[in-house]
Amino acid sequence: MVSTTPVHPVDAVPPVRHLAAFGLQHVLAMYAGAVAVPLIVGGAMKLPPADLAYLITADLLICGIATLVQCVGFWRFGVRLPIMQGCTFAAVSPMVLIGTTGGGLPAIYGSVIVAGLAIVLLAPVFGRLLRFFPPLVTGTVILVIGVSLLPVAGDWVAGGAGAPDFGAPRNLALAAFVLVVVLVVQGFAPAFLRRIAVLVGIAVGLAVSVPFGFTDFGQVADAGWVGVSTPFHFGAPTFHASAIVAMLVVALVTMTETTGDFIAVGEMTGRKVDARTLSDGLRADGLSTVLGGVFNTFPYTAFAQNVGLVGMTRVRSRWVVAAAGGILVLLGLLPKLGAVVAAIPAPVLGGAGLVMFGTVAASGLRTLARVDLRDGDNLTVIAVSVAVGVLPVGVPTLYDAFPDWFRTVMHSGISAGCVTAVVLNVLFHHLPSRAGGTPDPSGPRTDGVLVPEKGDGRAETARTGE
Repeated sequence: MVSTTPVHPVDAVPPVRHLAAFGLQHVLAMYAGAVAVPLIVGGAMKLPPADLAYLITADLLICGIATLVQCVGFWRFGVRLPIMQGCTFAAVSPMVLIGTTGGGLPAIYGSVIVAGLAIVLLAPVFGRLLRFFPPLVTGTVILVIGVSLLPVAGDWVAGGAGAPDFGAPRNLALAAFVLVVVLVVQGFAPAFLRRIAVLVGIAVGLAVSVPFGFTDFGQVADAGWVGVSTPFHFGAPTFHASAIVAMLVVALVTMTETTGDFIAVGEMTGRKVDARTLSDGLRADGLSTVLGGVFNTFPYTAFAQNVGLVGMTRVRSRWVVAAAGGILVLLGLLPKLGAVVAAIPAPVLGGAGLVMFGTVAASGLRTLARVDLRDGDNLTVIAVSVAVGVLPVGVPTLYDAFPDWFRTVMHSGISAGCVTAVVLNVLFHHLPSRAGGTPDPSGPRTDGVLVPEKGDGRAETARTGE
């Protein structure tokens, strides 16, 4: 008898028809966010429509390539988990400033290339910091990720930021209808349909939205059939010190956010992220960012939107997300297909986004259930980190009077909450004065994890600091 080694769900390859459906679901979940960065930056620079369209197709192409590198991996590049890649919003403000006052797109791309190389070099350093991300920190960061994403879903529900009918009752009604469809499919449909509940909800919502005039497919006819991004389309990159410094700050922020996303997906899929895996994933982020600077797009990072989809559908295969990367490559090479996806109304995405992003927050609570919440120090870490992470989400102009580098770090609720959680965890659980002696870096450490008591079958064994 020949024995076979069990395949981890992350490495399992579903049938082709399932790959296509699951992959398309991931694409639809992140498409609006993927095209938002080039639209915002290009719009602020008052680029002509043809250049805006070029930025979008270039972005989709590199999104797909970056996702394939991250999921499939080669050598020491790629986390090899179901992670979607997209342009980071943390870079929007610095890039708009660089583009409008500091040299245009060539200056942006020069700073992006340098930032990508810096991420590649710094990846091993971040990998060694993983020991400062115990469940107390990871659960808090995952919770902040989910809560930070909810306003994005809120904008979609209302019709999309800047929409003339923003907040119209019909937009909210359409989003609520999609939400109900997703919930019904998730709760009562056969197993396969439950795994594509978001895709079904979006498809049904799109079908309903067409006769009610929510969407216009006119732009599909105007889009070209083939579009290929060529290196340095907008000119050779230029390198300005101020632009490079600003983008290096963005690189540190995105590495922090990506670390949180990797750990979240590792928790959801049952494949823990170790120091080497984290370094490989961040190294792939850096490579993708360099490609972005070469092929006329922007810095790349893990997309938190799709973290929620992994948790909700419980489809853990990285090959599903690799299939989504392939679809993005096609959308980048075939603009007409991209225009079809872009025609999906924002309220349809909003109804599905409420479930996905809420799932991320719920996953954070599940991780925090492993933490001893009877400990006042642990409650303080969670409370302050969540508060600091939610502040810029609730009050986006809170840090407008601060220097640019500070705004870049703190304007993102994810990076603000993550930095706060790590610092407070070090203060409360790693300092000798708090730990009762000089800590042994190689020894076991509870870091707030629930330590079993006699007769307590719910408690977990204290894990080592990672």
